[in-house]
Amino acid sequence: MKLFKPTKFAYAHCDLPCGVYDPAQARINAESVVNASKKYQESDDAAFKQRCITIKEDMAEEVKKDLWVLWTDYFKPEHLEKFPNVHDLFWNATKKAGEAKKTEDPAVGEELLGLINEIDEVFQATKS
Repeated sequence: MKLFKPTKFAYAHCDLPCGVYDPAQARINAESVVNASKKYQESDDAAFKQRCITIKEDMAEEVKKDLWVLWTDYFKPEHLEKFPNVHDLFWNATKKAGEAKKTEDPAVGEELLGLINEIDEVFQATKS
């Protein structure tokens, strides 16, 4: 069995260590959260409102996944030395995504977008 045991391990957000990390996908999904919440507020159609809730909740969960991958796979100890607020920033953003799942208030989604923008600023600064 030793013959088939891997000698090297690679870790990435997918099955291929591609090195592609960016908060852009989290931002796109968070924009869907905001827009689904707005459309919910604007509609009187019960079936449409239910679709808005389902989409909003799914997209908020995707935001959490996008952020977790970035947080756990991209950011390294040297980034934390330069930006000691990274853990709090991600903690707050993922908690806000969870809150967005529970409400149809577009303001919560806007707050989530603001946190993702802060994460993007840190992310961009670590790339240079």
